[in-house]
Amino acid sequence: MKVLLSYLKEYRWVVALALVLAAFNIGFSLLDPFITGKIVDKYIVPTNLSRAKVVEIVEKIKGTDLKSLDHNQTSSLIDKVVKSMYNVSYHDFLVGVLTLIGLAVGAAMVSRIAKNFQDYYTNIITQKVGAKMYADGLKHSLELPFQVFEDQRSGETLGVLQKVRLDCEKFITSFISVLFVSLIGMIMVMVMSIKVNYQVTLVYLGAIPVIMFVSMALSKRIKGIQKKIVSQTTSLAGSTTESLRNIELVKSLGLSKQEIERLNKTTYKILELELKKVKYVRSMSFVQGTTVNFVRSVMVVILLMLIFKGTLTAGNYFMFLFYSFFLFNPLQELGNVIQSWREAEVSLENFKRILSTPVEAKPENPIHLDEITKLSFSNVSFKHLTASRNALNNINFEASTGETIAFVGPSGSGKTTLVKLLVGLYQPLEGSILYNNIAGKEIDLDQLRERVGFVTQDTQLFSGSIRENLLFVRPDATDEECMTALQRAACQTLLARAPQGLDTVIGEGGVKVSGGEKQRLSIARALLRRPDLLVFDEATSSLDSITEEEITETIRDVSVLKDHITILIAHRLSTIMHADTIYVLEKGKIVESGKHLELILQKGLYYAMWRQQIGEKVTEDEDTY
Repeated sequence: MKVLLSYLKEYRWVVALALVLAAFNIGFSLLDPFITGKIVDKYIVPTNLSRAKVVEIVEKIKGTDLKSLDHNQTSSLIDKVVKSMYNVSYHDFLVGVLTLIGLAVGAAMVSRIAKNFQDYYTNIITQKVGAKMYADGLKHSLELPFQVFEDQRSGETLGVLQKVRLDCEKFITSFISVLFVSLIGMIMVMVMSIKVNYQVTLVYLGAIPVIMFVSMALSKRIKGIQKKIVSQTTSLAGSTTESLRNIELVKSLGLSKQEIERLNKTTYKILELELKKVKYVRSMSFVQGTTVNFVRSVMVVILLMLIFKGTLTAGNYFMFLFYSFFLFNPLQELGNVIQSWREAEVSLENFKRILSTPVEAKPENPIHLDEITKLSFSNVSFKHLTASRNALNNINFEASTGETIAFVGPSGSGKTTLVKLLVGLYQPLEGSILYNNIAGKEIDLDQLRERVGFVTQDTQLFSGSIRENLLFVRPDATDEECMTALQRAACQTLLARAPQGLDTVIGEGGVKVSGGEKQRLSIARALLRRPDLLVFDEATSSLDSITEEEITETIRDVSVLKDHITILIAHRLSTIMHADTIYVLEKGKIVESGKHLELILQKGLYYAMWRQQIGEKVTEDEDTY
């Protein structure tokens, strides 16, 4: 709960105001039974009505033929009787009663006003705290190292953040509206009961530990079940997100039924746990309700005994009886309060786990990087968290502005790992990555990434217009700059089919784009950043041969521009033939390097890969390479 308190501390004055209003609400609500008791004692069963007074009243009425009296005579007789009973006139009786009733109406009005403002400020607290927790969790999650996301399912973090927000809002509301109100009311009633009779106070004091013990005993089991529910729900959110994200694969392979059964298995596990929790909650509510009714019955017996002994008035009896409904009825909701507390407790533990995960390390005094003109790897080695051996070993290379370098190799040779090291998604286990001869550890990685254009194998486009997809990487770009980037990325065919130009919506509800057009848009988006470092990570591997050739030509045209460093990661060698230097990776090591023709002549791994891909014998004297 320390996490929740740290967020509530920021809005402590609003919390204090809500609690004060809650105190006013219950305080003025408790005035109604107090006023009722006064009315009973003073105007219904007056305390000064002794035996002698009763005899005197009877004597006044005795022998009087009530039927023979006219209206004035009847009123006069009533006035005499009332005056004998209450020592007040009929007029004073009405004035006194109406005054007390007016005070009761006024107290109820103040109570309702306080309750409305209490609910208003409680909602402000829950909404602000919930939004702040969600925003902080999202911010922290996005600042976590990339490897953290690789080791968890997509959607799990989002599920945790949504759950902690809802559970905390529910708990804060129930705490202020039920628990705090009951506590303040209990204190007020006990203070008042001490003034009347200490035995009534003992009844109230005895009720609290009994109810609390029963509630805490059952709530421990609820917490254990809630942990399992949250774990399963988070897992289900991750599985569902994955299934929906890969819906094309699921449906194309006819696996919909299998996926439904798999997800439903988790759903019914959650249902079983929820039903188990409901059983404990209902049991707790039943025991609490029975305990409360028993305590109230004991209190009624004690009150009646005190009346019989003459130490308690009828008005006090009704007052404390009404107080029992005001206080004990909310205590019957203590089960729901404890349930919301346990749910919030589990959610806060998961939220705390996210916040306690170390974020991506940043230097305290980062060196400013204006423009990347030189990139070099110096003895760089890297190992994945769950791997038994290094993914890369002693990687060394250099590149300067205007140069195009390429990395090729079999699957699993470390090409993609190298790219992720390059853009700071991974940190090297050994060695250094240097930008303008400055170690990457001394640079703000976010500033570095602003200088990088990245084209991946799986192009990610957003629902929206062409302009919105381009401005995602550079919101201040002009339409002219967007069109220039599209022209440089050879998007003329797409633009010709776009009836509204940059405002044309792509994807659902708009123009459909092919795989090649998606890649061209991705290239245009990368070029719009005006990057110093342009990276193509197997940008053509998922395309057909004709589209691949077109995109390769586009990449070639972009690569010859001398205003940036171009890095190509490829499995298909035709994409990187024009590179200034080609590095061949095998099992995480650079085994060959040189230009395309030089590597062919070496007849090593590159030569073998080239022969395999072109499907014909390669001879040294062929000059077509």
